[in-house]
Amino acid sequence: RREPLVLPAGTWLLYLPCTWSIGLAAEPGCLPDWHMLSLFGAGAVLMRGAGCTINDLWDRDYDKQVARTAGRPLAAGEISTFQSFVFLGGQLSLALCVLLCLNYYSIILGAASLSLVVTYPLMKRITYWPQLVLGFTFNWGALLGWSAVQGSCDWSVCLPLYFAGVMWTLVYDTIYAHQDKRDDIVIGVKSTALKFKEDTKQWLSGFSTAMVSGLCVAGMNCDQTFPYYSAVAAIGAHLAHQIYTLDIDKPEDCWKKFASNRTVGVLLFIGIVLGNLWKRKNSETVEEPLKSR
Repeated sequence: RREPLVLPAGTWLLYLPCTWSIGLAAEPGCLPDWHMLSLFGAGAVLMRGAGCTINDLWDRDYDKQVARTAGRPLAAGEISTFQSFVFLGGQLSLALCVLLCLNYYSIILGAASLSLVVTYPLMKRITYWPQLVLGFTFNWGALLGWSAVQGSCDWSVCLPLYFAGVMWTLVYDTIYAHQDKRDDIVIGVKSTALKFKEDTKQWLSGFSTAMVSGLCVAGMNCDQTFPYYSAVAAIGAHLAHQIYTLDIDKPEDCWKKFASNRTVGVLLFIGIVLGNLWKRKNSETVEEPLKSR
């Protein structure tokens, strides 16, 4: 499929939780650390690429049997397994260089995610919940971004943010999985799309409610302000519309709804930045009456 933006949707969905965490970790009244945003952007591109390579290595025999993935280089025989491992080594080496630019706490925390990256592609063989494992993997940046800025995690903020991200992944990747459900049944792999079947919209509604709740808790625990909660409300409305209009039996509509989740992530990032700047306005409003006494 041709992507309308320079970066593929999957890269955005990996990167955006990092931006949320970096934004929330900024000092009140300050913009996010642009150096960190750039580093994590490079890391997201590299790790998303490495994840795709690992996934293609695990799934090369399955991919041959699915119309949407049969043209992938490994499945199509355009490159060899050895060449793929060499390429993967280069991707992971560059990603390590990015990770080593962070503090020691973040290096250890980031390295801990590698086991999830490697094992996620196996999950569709053993559980109907591979999307949950993908959520744990894709939203690690919700922990790592904060620690990169602050030197450690504030778990009262990072855990609800991570939870919200995991719920978000369950929404968009279940929608994504409905594209392949017919092929998945034939080749014997599992997904939440196959588990939820016609009850998908009810499950997605529950995950969306849990996501919004997690975002509210994270916001309260770091004293977020009106713009942040406005963004959270807009996200809730976006998800409600997305689920209401979703046709799980039309792959084209599933792809469109999946890709629209970039909007969800960007909306939240904008809300975080504006909410953080609003904190300065609030503090100045409080200080002025004190000075006049």
